[in-house]
Amino acid sequence: MTYLTSEATGNVGGRVVQREPSGYLNDSAGEGRPAVIVLHEWWGLNAQIRSVVDRFANEGFVAFAPDLYRGEVAQTPEEAQRLVVTGDKAQWVADLKLAVAAMQPRKVGVVGFSLGGAFALTTAALVPEVRACVPFYGIPRPESGDLTRIRARVLGHYAQVDEYYSPERVDELETTLRQADVATVLYRYDAQHSFFNEQLEGVYSAENAALAWDRTLAFLREVLG
Repeated sequence: MTYLTSEATGNVGGRVVQREPSGYLNDSAGEGRPAVIVLHEWWGLNAQIRSVVDRFANEGFVAFAPDLYRGEVAQTPEEAQRLVVTGDKAQWVADLKLAVAAMQPRKVGVVGFSLGGAFALTTAALVPEVRACVPFYGIPRPESGDLTRIRARVLGHYAQVDEYYSPERVDELETTLRQADVATVLYRYDAQHSFFNEQLEGVYSAENAALAWDRTLAFLREVLG
């Protein structure tokens, strides 16, 4: 899997912010609009994730992507693995809590990809103010948080061919959430892990990415307004 660098495109209102937590913010949708926290893959806060933030802003959301790696961005899987292994997970959770708090009193949703998808579920479990949670192919480890505490509505996008999160694990996640009365819809796609990331050769699926995006927008508009 090779990551191709690109420049963020879309709404000109996006900018890097240095406050805690630092990250990439696009608040051009204006005051009073609902908020979306975008959680990056193991590559870090790169141009592709910034472009997702801008896409949400273009759809009327105030969008913010926390920089969990504090400025580091991986270009190879080996670099990404190092950043995940050496990362301060407690600090990441603190950053995510701060990000949600910074967006209030807006209605807040979290959307994450792979590593970020797992932390989207963790954030929803730990922060009751999160109203909508959209994990793309990510499942947290049991010690990361009690998912039965989630009070947000959950819409998940998972790949049928995934070396990291098998279909069986997705089924287990769905069972856990539904048994806890978490309003949950998990979609399965005939695609590979990271199928939404247009910068990944060999795994990007334009058709499935477009379908997942449309479903995500409809869900967030329904839940957040």
